[in-house]
Amino acid sequence: MLKSAELPLDVKLFSATTLKGKIIYDVPQLPRTSLGELRDTILSLLHAFRSEKKHRIIRTQLNVCLAILAIQMVEWKNVLETVNEKLGNDADGSICLLEFLKVLPEEVTEGRRIRMTDEELDIRAKELLEDNTEKVMTLLIRYSQSDPTACQEPLLTSCLTSWLREIPVLTIVNSPLLDATITSLASDVAFDSAIDCLCAMFAETRDDESLDTINILFPRIMQLRPRILSAAEDDIEQLRGLTKMFAEAGEAWVILIAKMPVDFRPLVEAILECSARDKEQEVIGLTFNFWFDLKNYLVLENYIEARVQLADVFASLVDVMIGHLKYPIPESGNENDLFDGDREQEERFREFRHKMGDVLKDCCEVLGARDCLAKAYAQVEQYMRSYIAGTPSSQNPVPNWQALEAPLFSMRAMGRMVPNDEAEVLPQIMNLFIQSPETVAGQYYLPEHPKVRFAATLVLGRYTEWTAKHPEYLEPQLQYITNGFAHSDKDVMRAAAMALRYFCQDCHQLLVGHIQQLHNFYEQVSANLPSQSLEEITDGVAHVVAAQPIEKIYDALRLFCEPITKRLMAKANVARDKESVRELSETVSLLTTFAAIVRPHIEADAKNPIVQFWGEVFPIVTAILEEFIAHPAICERVSKFYRTLLISYRIAILPLLPVLAEKLATCFQKSKQGCFLWVTGSVIREFSDEEFVDQNTREAVYQFLQQQCWTMFKILQAEDSPKNIPDLIEDFFRLMQDAIMFHPLQMIPSQLLEPSMKAALACLVLEQNEPLIAVLHFLRDLLVYGTPTPPTSRYDSPENPPHIRQAVVDITRSQGEVLTIRILSGLMYSFPRDCVPDSSGVLMTLVDLLPEETIGWVAKTVAQLPPGSVSDQERQKFLTNIQQSIISRDSKKVRYQLQDFTTWYRRKNVTPRAASTSGISTPKFSF
Repeated sequence: MLKSAELPLDVKLFSATTLKGKIIYDVPQLPRTSLGELRDTILSLLHAFRSEKKHRIIRTQLNVCLAILAIQMVEWKNVLETVNEKLGNDADGSICLLEFLKVLPEEVTEGRRIRMTDEELDIRAKELLEDNTEKVMTLLIRYSQSDPTACQEPLLTSCLTSWLREIPVLTIVNSPLLDATITSLASDVAFDSAIDCLCAMFAETRDDESLDTINILFPRIMQLRPRILSAAEDDIEQLRGLTKMFAEAGEAWVILIAKMPVDFRPLVEAILECSARDKEQEVIGLTFNFWFDLKNYLVLENYIEARVQLADVFASLVDVMIGHLKYPIPESGNENDLFDGDREQEERFREFRHKMGDVLKDCCEVLGARDCLAKAYAQVEQYMRSYIAGTPSSQNPVPNWQALEAPLFSMRAMGRMVPNDEAEVLPQIMNLFIQSPETVAGQYYLPEHPKVRFAATLVLGRYTEWTAKHPEYLEPQLQYITNGFAHSDKDVMRAAAMALRYFCQDCHQLLVGHIQQLHNFYEQVSANLPSQSLEEITDGVAHVVAAQPIEKIYDALRLFCEPITKRLMAKANVARDKESVRELSETVSLLTTFAAIVRPHIEADAKNPIVQFWGEVFPIVTAILEEFIAHPAICERVSKFYRTLLISYRIAILPLLPVLAEKLATCFQKSKQGCFLWVTGSVIREFSDEEFVDQNTREAVYQFLQQQCWTMFKILQAEDSPKNIPDLIEDFFRLMQDAIMFHPLQMIPSQLLEPSMKAALACLVLEQNEPLIAVLHFLRDLLVYGTPTPPTSRYDSPENPPHIRQAVVDITRSQGEVLTIRILSGLMYSFPRDCVPDSSGVLMTLVDLLPEETIGWVAKTVAQLPPGSVSDQERQKFLTNIQQSIISRDSKKVRYQLQDFTTWYRRKNVTPRAASTSGISTPKFSF
């Protein structure tokens, strides 16, 4: 097909790609005597496709084919000479040779795809790469000097980049190839490739032993600094490449910058200039890692001199970053749509601002938070002077508000770095925020603009820990925040809710006496808030409730939760459509928030007033659950409420446990929702401690667990395939892991063992990560109980009791063959990559328990593989190796052989298709 003159380009590309796959996976099936003919055929095809540009992609595939064949064809010793001779010395032949040289080191690095041992690959890598470095250098130098335009060919520097791990960088920079690389930067075509090559050189010079190389490279790249200005004005791609070059040089040599700040200061200034001249925020992100790495050194005491020397650079960086934080001025002039309808660009900008905020934090660590905060405040003052002196119009009451909002955002970004005892800049900032034209005359105050109020509100929310230490600012700040709830802008309202939450969390002790006012405010605004904002202020007021004295906490909780409960019942009476059911479920979540946060310490022998209150609420929530059992949203939110009660109050919730267990069991039977199993797991965990839970309670909990298991077995029996209920299966096997951990002595010898194992085997047909991992974790946890050492310390014996071990060994012996088939077929056909370690872990435990039987099961599984999918030679080689490793108890080799064989088989035979195409039987189980 590749030789045909009639077939179109896309068919030939398909043929070249297919040939590559065959060479990767099927060369071992060919007689060694035919490999030379295959090599010569590929070389002749390369010669035929070497000239026309439209054939470049096919030429690349054929070069990859030749490189992969060269790795496997160990008898071919003169690879470079042969390729050079066959392709010819003309321009097209040289280009083709360069591409072969480029892909050869890359394919050697990817050698794990090839069916060769690590030892064979190491030997072949030395022959192909290390032994040929001088020849490659000669070829590259000869090509770079062959023609004045040679340096315009990107393959020259790409090839050099590929060989940098083999050829010492010092050898390259002392050769004409460094000049060739620098010259390539003048070519638009070769520019990116040359930049990548220089960056690869930097990466190879990270250690102190490379100082000789750096002394050559550093002045050469600094000669390129004047190009930053012209690139910023005319060519953003050139600026991107230059920024990448300087930034990666800085990252590679950062330790030298810290040791010799004066010598390397020009490089730091060049990176700062790239950041400053990036008008569209296109390339500044390339510098972030450098500033972070440099900061990590400058904050160390050993590099205090460098910190002093570079302080002014970081001070300028603060100004640069604040400048880049500004929102754009919309071309349309529409202040309500700053990005002219481009929501994706808006989201990128918002995300990017937070990354720039991280750079500001780095500056705070180098300069000190006070100095950085003062620079932001100075920009606010500068804006306010011009604002007060100006004459805002009715159409534009806050002109150029972007210049005010950006430093406000920077204050928020730096908040974590500012100490709570800062007493110079923060008081000025806080006074500015709480002032208004009505309260001050002739002084600065924040003008009223939605973006400005949004930013200022979030700044107040960020500094709540500071406010807790300076209570004189509490009330005016709260007034500013609560005024935001009456704002027409939804973002301002959202910011107010977030800020109020943090105020209540951090200043709860200061707000203990204001519980009634908080309740009045909460009831006033809750009806008009979006669900997320209501959840946030609920979280906040719950912290204030939790801070109440023990004798008042019951009344405080009732004060907030009783109205919520009444609203809950009212909404339940009218909830009919999807939206009203959603609102009902969100109201349940508010109670869950209080249950999660209000959990005071009560002595074990004392009556818990909080549990008493939830005992009054419990029947109401349960009645709603039973009425709306057909709605998954209600089931999930109520289940979360139940689970939160268990986690928050633990054994204190014991009086509610009988009715809770009953409702979980009946609701699971009716709804088949996995959330009830999720709560069941919490019951198992919380009521398993023998020190605090009596034997009767633990026995009742185990009976409850059994009931849930039998219900699940019936569900699995009724389903056509476990693939229909992956989430439920995940929840069930997470529960089974808890069962094995906390009740092994009861569960393993019981009637639950066999159906649990069969359920796990049936569910190994799943292909989703999380459910499958849950099944595999259960199997690993179970099989370990067949070994002498118990995996947990839940019973006193240092060894597993004999009857426990025997029960696991018996079930493994009876189901081991099916388990082996399921695991191996999954590894070869359907399991996601994330499941490979746990799958191998299950097989390794089988090997530990029943080594001889496992050898037979593996052999039987491999024998079932479809004809033609694996040769008899490959099959026998795998089985012989795995048998020897199992007999010698070399678990590491067993694991590698299993993974190598199944990975190779999957790459060779499997396209995206179901495991059922494997030809390996997958019977349905009965429970």
